[in-house]
Amino acid sequence: MTVIDISASVMQFLLAFVVVAPLLGAVAALLPAPPGLKGKNPDQAVLRHGVTVTGAVLIATIVLAVGFDHDHPATMQATTDISWIPALDVRIHLGIDGISLPLLLLTALLTFLCALYSYFKLPAGPSPKAFVALVLVLESGTLATFAVLDLLLFFLAFEMVLIPMYFLIARWGGGQRQAAAWKFILYTLLGSVVMLLGILLIGLKSGTFDMVALATDNGRGLTTSVQVIAVLAIGIGLAVKTPMWPLHSWLPDAHTAAPTVGSVLLAGVLLKMGTYGFVRILLPIAPDGMRTFAPYLAAFAVVGIVYGSLACLALARTGAKGDLKRLIAYSSVGHMGFVLLGIATMTPTGVNGALFANIAHGLITGLLFFLVGAVKDRYGTADLDTLAGATGAALYGRAPRLGALLAFAAIASLGLPGLAGFWGEMLTLFGAYSPAEGLSRPAFRTFMAIGAFGTLLTAAYMLIVVRRVCMGEHTPHSRLSPDDRAPRAADGSEPSGAAGARPTATTPQLADIQTYEAAAWTPLAALTVLAGLWPAVLLGLTDPAVQKLLAGGKS
Repeated sequence: MTVIDISASVMQFLLAFVVVAPLLGAVAALLPAPPGLKGKNPDQAVLRHGVTVTGAVLIATIVLAVGFDHDHPATMQATTDISWIPALDVRIHLGIDGISLPLLLLTALLTFLCALYSYFKLPAGPSPKAFVALVLVLESGTLATFAVLDLLLFFLAFEMVLIPMYFLIARWGGGQRQAAAWKFILYTLLGSVVMLLGILLIGLKSGTFDMVALATDNGRGLTTSVQVIAVLAIGIGLAVKTPMWPLHSWLPDAHTAAPTVGSVLLAGVLLKMGTYGFVRILLPIAPDGMRTFAPYLAAFAVVGIVYGSLACLALARTGAKGDLKRLIAYSSVGHMGFVLLGIATMTPTGVNGALFANIAHGLITGLLFFLVGAVKDRYGTADLDTLAGATGAALYGRAPRLGALLAFAAIASLGLPGLAGFWGEMLTLFGAYSPAEGLSRPAFRTFMAIGAFGTLLTAAYMLIVVRRVCMGEHTPHSRLSPDDRAPRAADGSEPSGAAGARPTATTPQLADIQTYEAAAWTPLAALTVLAGLWPAVLLGLTDPAVQKLLAGGKS
């Protein structure tokens, strides 16, 4: 069933447009604006250009989704297959199925919302032209990662996003941005070098880099030892990007230093490239190798779930001087641990849960980073002790709509039933209860129990954050210094009003949600509710594709 019948050639064009248009837009952003389109100034013109290009890509992606045949989501659609390097049998092979389509939509949506937000709230830094161009290159690389069906093209697209994200952190970030950017690029580049060796091993041993042909072969053309080596090499590169404990240490620094839109794109889109690689490449192409490493992947995943939650609890406690952006970054380590656990089960239930959790994390954590950025802009800091000690009413009393939306995002993140975060975690745990044949049930049920304990820890730190940031500090004021209790404006000055006082008519108010902020955040909140109440929208796409993938290309 298709909502609108669109010809195959138009679908091919739309997918190629979605991948290439941001790249062309990035080049155009660096050129002088035509006289009639400059607006009030060149900076405004280039920011409007970014909104226009990302908006056009989002519309094209939605039309692609509308024309997608939902009765056959396991079939590759809108395919383009052109020979590129005949000597290596490398092809420009594009296509989408029920696994990649939701990720394309998520990427296009988040990038458009970031461009819209930046039009009104550009982060401090160098030329807006460079900022817009980097965001568009980042979008093109991410969309290409989810659309290409050739291993070498996948690697090129995978690497394409590293440089723009490096510069977004290094040039438009906050404190310690240079160190965080270098840590990000070194970790990911080293992981990518190892990943390239694994990709070349698969291509040379099988005689093709075509991901569809390799998935259909289902590892039959590769010996078990080759599969094990390939999974180890490619898995390290993907695990760094995911990020899997203990290869995660670049993530908190990168998120803390990155500008708001950088954090949104990093959490909402870039982390998904790693888990998508596990599902698209390793599960169907090297199933024997994955079966060998699945228990270890699951073990690392559940350690990451608990570790991320404990790190968040440590940051959230009173007097810890925890940074709210850093806390949300560590929460991503835990949430992506659930995704990896689902993949490690090698079952349709677990992998569907992983893909659902992927999308839910992108929506919820993207919204959280938007909100934390707004709180930091208003207070001049993301320090939890300062935010909690600022006033007895905190955000509920000073910016009630902002406080309510932050509480909503936090509750969604902890996996409340009825919101998007619930289904991915539940399906992942169900998958771990009955893993694929050949995997140890006692081991995976132990992992399931540890993961379930992690959900309790997640609820604990998120509720502490809501209580402290939205409701205010409940400890004696003497435990906090005057500097901790007094909020600071964006320019660093201290507002009037007694620290820790109850809200009164004279209590300084913060700007509540602005119109442009509501425009950028409302779609994420609405989709979080929609996915929570109607999970079949997403699972109806992913399940047939996952069944075919795990069955070796047979529907």
